[in-house]
Amino acid sequence: MKRKQKAIGTVMGLWVICPTFSFAQSLIETVEIPSGTFYMGSTGVGEDFDEAPVHRVTISHGFRMGKTEVTNAQFEQFRPEHRALRGKNGVSTEDDDAVVNVTYQDAVDFCNWLSRKEGKTYRLPTEAEWEYACRAGTYTDYYTGDYLPESMCRNQVIARNYKPVSLKVGQTVPNAFGLYDMHGNVEEWCLDWYAPYAADEQTDPTGPETGLYRVTRGGSHHTPVQYLRSANRMAMLPEDCHSLTGFRVVQSEIVFPEKARKGFFREPVPFVVDPVLPGVPFYRHNHQPSITWCDNGDLLVVWFSANQENGRGMVVLQSRLKAGSSSWEPATLFFKVPDRNMTGSSVFNDGKGTLYHFNGVEAAGDWQNLMVVMRTSRDNGYTWTAPRIIAPEHTRRHQIISGTIRTSKGWIVQACDAGPEGNDGAAVLVSKDEGKTWADPWDGTPKPEFAEGTTGTTIAGIHAGVVELKDGRWMALGRGNTIVSADGTRHMPMSISADGGKTWTYSASPFPPIDGGQRLVLLRLKEGPILLVSFTDHPQRTPEKDRGMLFQRADGTTFRGYGLYAAVSYDEGKTWPVKKLLTDGKYRFLNGGAWTGNFEMDATHAEPRGYMAGTQAPDSTIHIVSSRLHYQFDLTWLEQKPE
Repeated sequence: MKRKQKAIGTVMGLWVICPTFSFAQSLIETVEIPSGTFYMGSTGVGEDFDEAPVHRVTISHGFRMGKTEVTNAQFEQFRPEHRALRGKNGVSTEDDDAVVNVTYQDAVDFCNWLSRKEGKTYRLPTEAEWEYACRAGTYTDYYTGDYLPESMCRNQVIARNYKPVSLKVGQTVPNAFGLYDMHGNVEEWCLDWYAPYAADEQTDPTGPETGLYRVTRGGSHHTPVQYLRSANRMAMLPEDCHSLTGFRVVQSEIVFPEKARKGFFREPVPFVVDPVLPGVPFYRHNHQPSITWCDNGDLLVVWFSANQENGRGMVVLQSRLKAGSSSWEPATLFFKVPDRNMTGSSVFNDGKGTLYHFNGVEAAGDWQNLMVVMRTSRDNGYTWTAPRIIAPEHTRRHQIISGTIRTSKGWIVQACDAGPEGNDGAAVLVSKDEGKTWADPWDGTPKPEFAEGTTGTTIAGIHAGVVELKDGRWMALGRGNTIVSADGTRHMPMSISADGGKTWTYSASPFPPIDGGQRLVLLRLKEGPILLVSFTDHPQRTPEKDRGMLFQRADGTTFRGYGLYAAVSYDEGKTWPVKKLLTDGKYRFLNGGAWTGNFEMDATHAEPRGYMAGTQAPDSTIHIVSSRLHYQFDLTWLEQKPE
């Protein structure tokens, strides 16, 4: 029987749907949770301070909740490849074990898939719904009373190494609502951002509009029993996943979407600031930056400074934007091998406490033949190890490009220009052992023909950005080596590798080509999508008829914009539904430095060219630097069309 829906009104400004349910059996067995009022939290003694104050909460709506946590078998109907993670750390091996090693977004994506599959609305529970459902009318530490029966424990101790335990769902004593495993087994993702409680009485609270951490509830195996209490609160970075955390679903026509969050675009500011310390060499040409975030909240940018790019006087400078500051520090010396050309730098935070610095070093005064050195820092970039040669031969394929990535396998991938000319393409250096050893997967074959559907061992386009796709393949976009599509127009080339960078298949991307004095950024965002930052055209080399791109306003009309733009893909580069000019519409007269010079920014014009580099900080702010300027914005702002 096909399900029909009829909107009958709103609750809290949200549409409520009156459904006629299908008789088909649901994938998830759910139980009815009635509406009601309860007292949420605890007295909050010691480390449990975030459970206070106790406050009265009304759940105004009934809902259905998964009788158990989502299992491996259920989750793998949505994502079959997750089966490879079964048994990691000795837990969650069987079909009916609770699924673990899932991020917050994985859980949300499962709910959305299940909603489409069954024609019902599934989501994660709010934190208040979860505690209300767990308590089931009780006010003791556990729904079983002041103590948790031994039969409900899963090695409830702090353990350096996980002891293999069964995570089979539905083996505990259920609560009065008929829910199993609300205490232990695995932590469960909730909808809310984590934040302190308010003391006032609330109805259907959903947490703050944004935050750094998502709430998890219920405790897990290998967790002391006090963390399994009904009131206990935990939190995780949304991107984190491990063997302690899974989720259960709520089926309800009352939907609590993410609260409307106003995106931001901050005033562009220069990061190239003249040095104040004596003895710091500073030249007229400052260019080719790289940027990374630091664990202490700072941002670090490095770039080369020179009078001429092919000279020996080049140095690599740095500047720091300290956490909480709005101004970059004056430039200081970052790296220099005396009397050598230093073209090409990249700095990268591996997310595990280490910053990496990669740099090319020439034997002569040009950038044609470089070796590559690497340094690391464990103190937010204040001190660095001695440079270590990781690619010793002075040759081509060694000009470092900003945009180092770490793959799902733990490999570090560093893109490099394959030669000094604009159509030489790009290469990769790959380390499979945390930077100890490095190799270029190139087999020595000459530069291929970069054309639609052809294959070769070099990335199409210099200054390439590389990302890993969710299926493990690598995608690259670059400058030059333009590919002509079937309609006869020139496009930025796209390269795809399914074998770790050994071979690449070429195709025309949907984007216009870029040229001299321009470099793109390609990033995997924390939220999941892929971000491209590039230019609509070259202000001096693109024919007038081909200049600019069409962008959409909030009212559905379009306008032609020029210069720096961002595009977002939610389907691994197949389509790019979000395209936005990087301007907030305010008129500015800015100095872009290097090849850019002075330019006007307004509603239809952004920076015309520059050497871009980018990173996304843990707070989700996207940071883009050009040859001189620093831009800050977030995904929400990108997704909002201009007025």
